Amino acid sequence: MVRVAVPDQGALEGLAKIVSKSPLPVIGDIHFDYRLALEAMKAGVAGIRINPGNIGGTRKIRQVIAVARDQGVCIRIGVNAGSLEKDLLPYPPQRQAEAMVTSALRHIGLFEQSNFKNLKISLKSSDVLQTVRAYRLLAGQVPYPFHLGITEAGSLISGTVKSALGLGLLLVQGLGDTLRVSLTAAPREEVRVAYQILRALGLRKRGIEIISCPTCGRCQINLMALVKKVELAVQGVAAPLKVAIMGCIVNGPGEAKEADIGIAGGKGYGLLFAGGRRLRKIPEQQLVPVLLEEIENLVQQKG
Repeated sequence: MVRVAVPDQGALEGLAKIVSKSPLPVIGDIHFDYRLALEAMKAGVAGIRINPGNIGGTRKIRQVIAVARDQGVCIRIGVNAGSLEKDLLPYPPQRQAEAMVTSALRHIGLFEQSNFKNLKISLKSSDVLQTVRAYRLLAGQVPYPFHLGITEAGSLISGTVKSALGLGLLLVQGLGDTLRVSLTAAPREEVRVAYQILRALGLRKRGIEIISCPTCGRCQINLMALVKKVELAVQGVAAPLKVAIMGCIVNGPGEAKEADIGIAGGKGYGLLFAGGRRLRKIPEQQLVPVLLEEIENLVQQKG
């Protein structure tokens, strides 16, 4: 699914166009003005994300609920540590999880009073351990799906690490139904990182998984450039294949044999493996085109 921010009335026209052309469900992200939520639902969104604490009071929330019920729209209650109710502030840092859960339960209670249960819940903080703790605390108290995320996680590297830790800890416990990786980077990088997390946990099998070694004194080919070229070339491949690109003859042959396709580098050359068998020796300058050709052949065979 795709979440689209709807900050003002001017965004609604663009939202309607996106909904009409998107092959994926579109979620409207709404803050401060309940009328934006009403108009987003009229535009055909599959769901909306609101923070009930800033949407405009109980009467307005009930108007949102009424339209959502009529149109079958799911509502995500988004609780963020950075925008909790004033009476929950200030909280000691070690009690942030409890504050988020208290806020979530208040909002859930309001929706349940209106007999609306088409909900999912998110509890987000930039603190990995408090976020994990909050979801764990709430999991035993409500039956609703969870949307996972480490909010404001940071740049591509630091945000990836924090997201992998937080989401991984929750997912391996069976907590979480949808997720968003939050990075200060292009949205496509968020999607790539999310897929990598799911694949590492065995929850998704899609696309090329590249196994490659760190460079060391035994590496005698330009491994980093080689991996970068192959990774870029196979981004659009959906077939779930494991490709090993190893830089030396110590661990390389073993790892390459375990992959669907692999190479183990020597001095200016690489040994090509497929299906556990050594096929041939290839000069370094030909490794990328040969490897891509072998990947394409295997994809077609599995096709």
